[in-house]
Amino acid sequence: MDKTRITSDALNSAELERIVSSRERGAVVTFSGVVRDREQGAAITAIVYEVYEAMAYKEMAKIIEAVESETGAELCIHHRVGEVPVGEASVVICAASEHRPEAFNACRMAIDKLKVDVPIWKASFIAAVRSPI
Repeated sequence: MDKTRITSDALNSAELERIVSSRERGAVVTFSGVVRDREQGAAITAIVYEVYEAMAYKEMAKIIEAVESETGAELCIHHRVGEVPVGEASVVICAASEHRPEAFNACRMAIDKLKVDVPIWKASFIAAVRSPI
């Protein structure tokens, strides 16, 4: 199973939980970044994400290595690209550790680093169509 994945398919948080879980790790924390129905005040139906894939995989691997080293948690990061509709996850991060503080900290560190270091960006927004009244 892949600890890092970039895909146009819907993300499955249960899959990530299976990847990081073990009998030794009693705390499993999952963060899902879900597309909202508004972006910069405008109604939208989806966000289109683009990626520099080779670099993104390298940076995601670096994040996993750094966060696992610092927290002792097992970490997994999956990100969606292409058109992601409102209500669906664009990113899922899952961390498992012996105790909950390390798992929560690992998820927080990973999403913060991902937003800064990984070349995945919002390329465009699909505006919600207003129907005439």
